[in-house]
Amino acid sequence: MRGARLGRSSREKGARGERELANIYKERGFKCRRAGNSLGLADCVGVPGLHIEVKRQEKLNIWAAMDQAEGDAREGEIPTVHYRRNRSDWWVTLPLSDFIDLLDR
Repeated sequence: MRGARLGRSSREKGARGERELANIYKERGFKCRRAGNSLGLADCVGVPGLHIEVKRQEKLNIWAAMDQAEGDAREGEIPTVHYRRNRSDWWVTLPLSDFIDLLDR
């Protein structure tokens, strides 16, 4: 029973993180929303050109998270992982070449 409770708690924490991040983007004028468990979609959608994976974890394997983002990103989307742990700011990881392209715009 305890394992099921921990799994649900982890999913709920992830969903809260997705809503939190979507609200941050909304405050900046993007029509961002949590996609939920929609297969093939990013965790948050509505920021043009970005595939957004959200991780709300204390210990994150960033390599596995980026592999997931790269594997799920559609053609023309920049794969990104947005993440934070408790009592921390949000961070974003993306490929350097895509970051440089963003700076050039």
